[in-house]
Amino acid sequence: QVEVVESGGGLVQPGGSLRLSCAASRSIFSIAIMGWHRQAPGKQRELVASISNGGITNYVESVKGRFTISRDGAKNTVDLQMNSLKPEDTAVYYCNADTGWNKYWGQGTQVTVSS
Repeated sequence: QVEVVESGGGLVQPGGSLRLSCAASRSIFSIAIMGWHRQAPGKQRELVASISNGGITNYVESVKGRFTISRDGAKNTVDLQMNSLKPEDTAVYYCNADTGWNKYWGQGTQVTVSS
């Protein structure tokens, strides 16, 4: 069982930055993959970025070079630094913990990119 809680969403102008944080209830190194997903209105949820317990990162093409996923093992957190934000990045962002047997989701945090 893993609980994950997101924080850090908000309203930002195009070109701005936001940092999302996901706090896990147990060691992130015991979790196979930690990921950030997003869901925009009327669209399917998509994987934005992920990091394995071995440190391998993966990004959806549309955010490469703008978003960076990182982790802090001491705090059991996984952050998503989002730079050069675009209106199309507007969505609810969800943290996901994939243990290999089960997937656990947070409640989501809204990110709105608008002038």
